Amino acid sequence: MRKAAINRKTAETDISVEIDLDGTGSYDNQTGVGFFDHMLDQLARHSLIDMTIRATGDLHIDGHHTVEDTGIALGQALTQALGDKRGIRRYGACLLPMDDALVRAALDLSGRPFLVWNADLPTPKIGVFDSELVREFFQAFATHGGITLHVDALHGLNSHHIAEAAFKAVARALREAVETDPRKSGDIPSTKGAL
Repeated sequence: MRKAAINRKTAETDISVEIDLDGTGSYDNQTGVGFFDHMLDQLARHSLIDMTIRATGDLHIDGHHTVEDTGIALGQALTQALGDKRGIRRYGACLLPMDDALVRAALDLSGRPFLVWNADLPTPKIGVFDSELVREFFQAFATHGGITLHVDALHGLNSHHIAEAAFKAVARALREAVETDPRKSGDIPSTKGAL
């Protein structure tokens, strides 16, 4: 069963994450940050990973801790659900268009966290959401999920579209990477024998 549940509580946030890697993309995400919830819904829907997230945080300050800590908890849940990563495809990539935006995401569930981020958002806010938090989320998710992640915005004028295309592109790449490879379902996808 490729499922996981993580609870993370700090002085700044209280977060619970439940995921099922073999789901249908159902979601129920409530962080108190509306635009972020919308992005998490996209991540679940397009990765086909069932996702339930509850987060309360110090939103009277701003959304930073809630967004970053959700990324941490979601990365930890992914690591837990993947186990030894036996049988997964490991790699995934997607070139995703959304109106004016075109975003490329490529990832490796290598256990070696690294983020390459080339996706500048032209406005400092998307509604009331701080645009810089998109990168902060992916940094936390990649670090705690053990993901080598590259995100490149090749085109884009609208910050909302670029951010949403990034979440969807990562979701589609993740969907591919966590899938079981029917030709190697019993093997760890590495010549090292471990990931």
